[in-house]
Amino acid sequence: MESGTDVRYSHRDDELAGQPIGYWSWAAHKAVVGHIREALGRRGISQPQWWILAQLADSEDGRTREELTAVLGGYLDVGGLLESEMDGVVAQGWADQDRAERLRITAEGAAFHTGLARLQQELRARIHHGIPDEEYVQALKVLQRMIHNVGGRAWHH
Repeated sequence: MESGTDVRYSHRDDELAGQPIGYWSWAAHKAVVGHIREALGRRGISQPQWWILAQLADSEDGRTREELTAVLGGYLDVGGLLESEMDGVVAQGWADQDRAERLRITAEGAAFHTGLARLQQELRARIHHGIPDEEYVQALKVLQRMIHNVGGRAWHH
């Protein structure tokens, strides 16, 4: 164990080496994604709706539902839910939709997005607290190698 930190480890290093990656990747996913979704939920938005809003905020001419689905469909396996999430973004007034099903962020949506972007920065800072970028990058590289080793595909924008 490292001295001088408030981190509590469940096992010694030699014990961790034998622990199953499936459990630890699931536990990390559950804790981190749950934390993010809870914080967004307190603001009245789902995580997929945040992703949609962020995509619209980054697009001057908006995006079609098809374009949004192509970009976001693989995010945490929510592809089948995206239509209803897009409907929710429009219903909340955060985006308008034209006849060609192109969604564009509204002024209200842009203001909401700005506040949520600050929240995302705060969440990232909390999640990454005490973790140097070099360690974070190394952890992701290890996970990517494991995914590759079993024939999976690891990709994120």
